[in-house]
Amino acid sequence: MTPVELSRTVLHAVRRAVDEGELAVAVPPERVVVAPPGPGGCGDYATNVALQLARPAGQPAPAVAELLRTRLIRTDGISDVVVTGPGFLNISLDGGADARLARLVRDILRAGPRYGHSDTLAGQTVELHAAHDARAVVLMDAVARVLRSQGARPRLTCAGPPEDAWVRILGVPSDIPSDIPAGTGTGTGTGTDAPLRPVPAPADPTPLGRDAARWALLLPAPHDRPHIGDSRSEQHLAQRETNPLFRVRYAHARTRALLRNAADLGFTPEPGPLTPEDDGPLTPEPGSLTPEGDGPLTAEGDGPLTPEGDGPLTADRDTQGLIQLLADHPRVLAATAAHRAPDRLARHLVAVADALAPLLPSVLPLGDEKPSAAHRARLALAEAAGTVLAGGLSLLGIDAPEHL
Repeated sequence: MTPVELSRTVLHAVRRAVDEGELAVAVPPERVVVAPPGPGGCGDYATNVALQLARPAGQPAPAVAELLRTRLIRTDGISDVVVTGPGFLNISLDGGADARLARLVRDILRAGPRYGHSDTLAGQTVELHAAHDARAVVLMDAVARVLRSQGARPRLTCAGPPEDAWVRILGVPSDIPSDIPAGTGTGTGTGTDAPLRPVPAPADPTPLGRDAARWALLLPAPHDRPHIGDSRSEQHLAQRETNPLFRVRYAHARTRALLRNAADLGFTPEPGPLTPEDDGPLTPEPGSLTPEGDGPLTAEGDGPLTPEGDGPLTADRDTQGLIQLLADHPRVLAATAAHRAPDRLARHLVAVADALAPLLPSVLPLGDEKPSAAHRARLALAEAAGTVLAGGLSLLGIDAPEHL
């Protein structure tokens, strides 16, 4: 059971309790957040949904938590539920962490770049109308791509015909109808959106080329001004760690290189435990994350790309952030579609790339070391992360090169 599936399971338990009169809540929550337990918690995941429901339900949070606990404990895939603190639900899943990780990685590799795609919006026609502006049309194109990944049929219109340069360089469709008001589409389940009018780019984005220009237009939220034509415009083309697009594409290229190198060494990816009990922690070689050995990859202003400090890499702690991000990818795609916000997907890809970086130096055996089951498992996890990065970039209309 993935975190997304567990979130839906808890939400279903809440709604059943409301429907059956056990919780007197006028408006049940639309979603439930699950996350690794904090201090004092236990199990695999925890949620504070009982604390959120306590006041509207008119009951103490521990009582609400106990009510939900009795429902969740009977659910397939859940082995235990414990109430801690003021009313936190701590949930343990069947199969153990290694088995859940293996299932997640297999699911990603089986689905390939389509991991996270669904038919949630199947049968719905969604009308999108953009202002006659390069950023608005690129935004509409990216939203349409993500909507299709969720099963919807987007219908695109624009206030004017797309400029030839937008089609040739930015990769927007050439056949977008113009001067058709939003809200005139046909079909069942039609949804009409307000026209897409993001803050326009302050300068022509086409000199950046397709990939850099689309990233520069899509990474900022629609209400934020993109950095094009100012002193920071050149960073979108920079082949260094301060460029988020470079970090994402470099991380993907590294995963492809690892697969080629592993094949040369005679082993292939196989999901499983990342750290055998007798192996100890996996410590990355200093400076080994750089493309040309010129200092550690860092997020701009955030220090080294290591999760929560600079300690040794361990399967339980230091890869947990990466695993959580990969499991959360379907939810991110659904939220991107629902909110018409490709910036959510772009930021998610940056987070995946940064969380992947500490794992990469430990994937291949060093020196006379022989490939082990742990190496195969790390290679599979790296391949899964690269698959998510490639699929996400494709939905943004950006290439994911195998060599960089």
